[in-house]
Amino acid sequence: MLRAIVIDDEKTSRDTLINMLARYCINVDVVDKADGFISGVESIHLYKPDLVFLDIQMADGSGFKLLDTIKDINFEVIFTTAYDQYAIKAIKYSALDYLLKPIVPDDLKNAIEKAELKKNTGNVNNLKILFKNLDATDSEERQLALSTMQGIYIFKLNEIICCEADGCYSCIYATDDKKFYITRSLKDLEELIDDTNFIRNHKSYLVNKKHIKNYIRTDGGILVLSNKMEVPVARRKRDYINQLLSK
Repeated sequence: MLRAIVIDDEKTSRDTLINMLARYCINVDVVDKADGFISGVESIHLYKPDLVFLDIQMADGSGFKLLDTIKDINFEVIFTTAYDQYAIKAIKYSALDYLLKPIVPDDLKNAIEKAELKKNTGNVNNLKILFKNLDATDSEERQLALSTMQGIYIFKLNEIICCEADGCYSCIYATDDKKFYITRSLKDLEELIDDTNFIRNHKSYLVNKKHIKNYIRTDGGILVLSNKMEVPVARRKRDYINQLLSK
C-alpha cells in the first residue's frame, strides 16, 4: 500500500484526483491533502508519505520550490499540471512522472504502477537532474536520464552522437566510444529529446547535428560523424542536409 499526499491549490483538482485514486487505485491510501507550498511542506514532514502528487504552479510557491525546501526526499513524486511545456520537458528529461490535467484514468494507473516499482529506491538523483535542467540556459546543458541495459545512465545532450533503431530498442552512441542500449523505440527517443540540434536523417537514425563532420553525396548520401560512423541519409532529407552543411 502506498501512502500518498495530494498537494494542489485548486480544491476541484484535489478532490477529483482523490476520487480517481479511490476508484482506480485501491493500493493507494491518501493520508492527507494540502492546498499549497506551505501546507504541503508541513504535510510531508508530518505524514512522511511514500508518494506525493504535486501541482507545479501554486499560488504561494511552485512544486519545484517545495521539493527544493525539503532536505530528505525519500518519497516518489508525480507532478500534476495543466500547462508549462518547459517544465514538462525538464521533468521528462529527469525520468520523473507527470500527469496532465484533466487526468486520464489509464495514465494515473500507469504512474502508480511505476511508483510501486520504485518504492523505497528513492528519486533524489532524478530530482537533482530536474533542478539542473530547470536552471539550464542552453539545451546542451540539459541532462537526460535513461534506462539502459546497465541501469540508469545520465547523458548530456552534447555527449550523444547519434541514436540507432534496433527493433523496440535503441542504441545510443556517445562520446568516448560509449554505446548504450535503451528500452525505448527511436520514435519515443526522438519525441523525448525534441531538440533542434538533433535531426532524424533516416528512419533508423537520429543524429546530433553538432557531431556531423562530413556529408558524402555518393551512394545516396552518407553522413560521417565525429566517432567515424557512417550513417545513411533518407532521400527526403537530402536537400535539408545540403542546406544545413552549406551554412
